[in-house]
Amino acid sequence: MALYPDYPIRTERLTLRPFTRGDVDAVYAYRRREDVARYLFDVALSREECALAVQQRIGQVALEADGDKIILAAELNQTSSVIGEVSLILRSADARQGEVGWIFDPDYQGQGYATEAATALLDLAFGPGDQHRVSARCDVRNGSSWRLMERLGMRREAHFREHALFKGEWDEEFVYAMLRREWLGRRN
Repeated sequence: MALYPDYPIRTERLTLRPFTRGDVDAVYAYRRREDVARYLFDVALSREECALAVQQRIGQVALEADGDKIILAAELNQTSSVIGEVSLILRSADARQGEVGWIFDPDYQGQGYATEAATALLDLAFGPGDQHRVSARCDVRNGSSWRLMERLGMRREAHFREHALFKGEWDEEFVYAMLRREWLGRRN
C-alpha cells in the first residue's frame, strides 16, 4: 500500500515535516558532531555534505516501492528549531515490512523528544501505512537508541555479533521489532 502522508505531523511538542533547503544549518549543527556520527554509517558531515543530504531528504516524503523512505525534520513547536530527524523505510511492500530510525541532536536528548517523534512515526506506519511489522536497529553500544526501542514496546529480536566491519572495527548490532497488533494494543 502506498503512503502519502498529510504534512506536517504534529505532536504535543514537535512538528514532523519534510525538509527544506533552509534546514541545512540546523542539520549541520548536529550532523557535524563526532558523538552523533559515532553510530551512523556516515562520518561527521561538512556543511556541503549536509546541504547534499538535506537536498536528498526534500523528496523523501512518500512510500510507494521497496526501499522508499520518508525522512522528516523534527522541529520544536516552541522555537521552530530543527533538533533531529526521523525516518520510515519501506523494506517490503508485499510483506508490509518497514523500518524506523532517528537521529537527534545530543543537546536535546533525555527530554522525551525522540520518543515523541518515534511514536508519531509508528502511528503513521501502523495506521495509514498499514505496515504489518516495523523494525529498528542500532549499534549495541548506543544505549540511548536501544532503550528508546524498548520504551516504544519493541522487542529485541537479534544481536548480531561481529557481523560486519564498521569504521575499522567489528560491529555488533541489535535488531528490535514489533507487530501492528502489538502497537495498536499499546495505543488502545
